[in-house]
Amino acid sequence: MAFPRNESEVSALVASATRVLPIGAQSSLTGGATPRGGMVISTRSLARIDRPADGVVGVGAGVPLVELQRALAAAGLYYPPVPTFDGAFVGGTISTNAAGAATFKYGSARQWVEALRVVLADGSMLALRRGDVVASADGWFEIERTSGAVVRVPVPTYDMPDVPKLSAGYFARPGMDLVDLFVGAEGTLGVLTEATLRVIPLPRRCAALVTCASSDQAVAVTGRLRAEAASSWRGKGPLDVSAVEYIDERAVRILPDEAFAQAGVPRPAATSVLLLVQFEVGSDDEAALARLMAVLDSCAVDADPVLALAGDDRGAARLYNLREAVPSSLNAQIALTKARIDPGIHKTAGDLIVPFDRLKDSIALYRRVFEQYGLDYAIWGHVSDGNLHPNVVPRTLDDVERGHDAITEMARGVVAMGGAPLAEHGVGRSELKQRLLRGLYGEDGINEMRAVKRALDPGWKLSPGVLFSEQ
Repeated sequence: MAFPRNESEVSALVASATRVLPIGAQSSLTGGATPRGGMVISTRSLARIDRPADGVVGVGAGVPLVELQRALAAAGLYYPPVPTFDGAFVGGTISTNAAGAATFKYGSARQWVEALRVVLADGSMLALRRGDVVASADGWFEIERTSGAVVRVPVPTYDMPDVPKLSAGYFARPGMDLVDLFVGAEGTLGVLTEATLRVIPLPRRCAALVTCASSDQAVAVTGRLRAEAASSWRGKGPLDVSAVEYIDERAVRILPDEAFAQAGVPRPAATSVLLLVQFEVGSDDEAALARLMAVLDSCAVDADPVLALAGDDRGAARLYNLREAVPSSLNAQIALTKARIDPGIHKTAGDLIVPFDRLKDSIALYRRVFEQYGLDYAIWGHVSDGNLHPNVVPRTLDDVERGHDAITEMARGVVAMGGAPLAEHGVGRSELKQRLLRGLYGEDGINEMRAVKRALDPGWKLSPGVLFSEQ
């Protein structure tokens, strides 16, 4: 494994290699950062953070998000489009167009990238600034390599789903910016070394854990919160909601008693569904809190929410940790089942997104399909933008195999609703996710991606096997 300290060293390493896998924190859930031979280039030493100025900050690809946020907070600033795992590196999050809970308000990484520096497969260095290079009217980019050779790169013609987050191969749109071709490309077109990111003033945030009597009530509450947020963004209301997280009753049952004890929250009734609401406030919390209570009353929510007000970082962390205890508890349960039953058992889950007006339909779809396949399951995720993670709770290896079929069937249903089966975790080398990518764009769409890849990386050097096979 190589640990280059600067862009010139990255360039030399890439130029000399026959196969290259760039990696960051290796927090990928798709196998995209798992070495399989060839040179592995870690971006860990590309860890420079510039002083922020004029609403942007320059960072190296190897900067962990937690370090970036700490440096920004010292200047009263914040980088919004962060995934749940704050140990992820900046370069990796750009390479997967990462998103998280607050995508509802802030969007995914793509909208926050102002400039990139990229090393191409031949070692050429490419400096890109948003707005400088856009696709021609007939659908091409022209890129000049260090050697002076000009490469024509086609823009794929497939239609992308109109959803707030998408990590499903190459971005494609008429007149698109060249920056966007590399955002979400999962290291298959170039090695990202530096980025210039937009930042905002650090918001004052509150959190509220809301206990709902059913999934339908949770969806209704989320719809009202989304409407309140839209009014707030137009300057017509105090409830500036940035994220709503959903934990269904089956996921609640997976949580151990100690998770609730650590959060300082009593275990709810077995049929309860939890929402974790994040909202932003000015100098006065009271108007936002009053409006939140009015929304809950209007939706007939009986239980009082558990609140962490602005400045109560420990209280907020306890609530967020409760949410994060859901996947970690399931992972622990899967590991135990794997050890006891079959070493082939592994996590099987969807990363599905639909337009919000189809959210209720999508939840019904996930439940119906799981039950049709005879599978135990739990569902949680970023409900404010329609992105949920239906998870198999496997008891046998056969559950895992049937789970793949179930997720594939759900994906077809989601696409029919105008959604996408690959929202925020990328594709990587996962056989299931590559199948879902083909289902989204068809074989013609995959071939259009291959044409982009061959134009920039004709030797198939960079991240081979990620997104799609060579043939």
